[in-house]
Amino acid sequence: MSAQDVVFSQFFAAPMELNPALTGLTHAPRVSLNYRNQWPAIPNAYITYAVAYDQYFDKVNSGIGVNIISDAEGGGIYTTNRIDFSYAYDLRIEGDFYLRGGLEAGFVQRRLDWDKLLFLDQIDPLTGATDGSGNPFPTEETRPDNLSRYYPDFAAGVLAYSPIFYAGVAIKHLNAPDENQLNFETDFAQRPVLYSVHAGAEIALSESNKNGRRTFISPNILFARQADFGQVNVGAYAQAGSIFGGLWYRNAWSNVDAAILLVGFQQNIVKVGYSYDLTLSQLSSRTGGGHEVSVILNFEKRGVDYNNCLDLFR
Repeated sequence: MSAQDVVFSQFFAAPMELNPALTGLTHAPRVSLNYRNQWPAIPNAYITYAVAYDQYFDKVNSGIGVNIISDAEGGGIYTTNRIDFSYAYDLRIEGDFYLRGGLEAGFVQRRLDWDKLLFLDQIDPLTGATDGSGNPFPTEETRPDNLSRYYPDFAAGVLAYSPIFYAGVAIKHLNAPDENQLNFETDFAQRPVLYSVHAGAEIALSESNKNGRRTFISPNILFARQADFGQVNVGAYAQAGSIFGGLWYRNAWSNVDAAILLVGFQQNIVKVGYSYDLTLSQLSSRTGGGHEVSVILNFEKRGVDYNNCLDLFR
């Protein structure tokens, strides 16, 4: 088993999931909700839900946050439930150049729903998975002693930023937790370490309006690697008043993966985004792409003008 983490297409709407150093980018509470349905045309593929809170506190130059995520694979055959607590410290290096360090400590439950599994010895050539009366056939496979696995999980990250650019590095699963649920020891059930590098800039096209929003374009890049899997996202986010959008190209190592299209609006404390992953690989006619929705509640008063390039994360 070489499990991989979910990487949101709207990475800017789930900043703590990207890098714990991005914890607390607003002075007031910020609550985010994320939903991802990957490959909806394939029955029982991958569905992910997340909810998070974070906030910055000036007196201690620190941000704190909590992130809860639930990921269902195979229609709930394998589920992951996780809660993470994040902390970030903001350090001014010189002028408007800052460095942030972030730490994350979490607790994970991974659960296998054994009753939803179908083994080869349960399939009859004539009647399929059930007998003539509709009863499922038994299996001789050995049921694991523990269908749920619990373990701690840790991550760390750094972020450098200025009014013009940002760049960060994050490492998740520092302790390489053991996820083995079999009845015997294995050497292949550790959660692979996830490495990510992300960077971007902000090109202002107009100054802030009365609602505290400026028109800007933010080109950015995200590189992530976990075990033998890797991906690169390259594109740009743009916002004009209450409307925002974006376009990215995602490449999975040597394979063309998807184009990501984003549209959304931001009004008062609410920011809503929808993105669609348009599959460009040979699986384009089979997966149905991917749908992602984000809702952000930023309780900060309008008119706050940050002297940095992190507006796309707010």
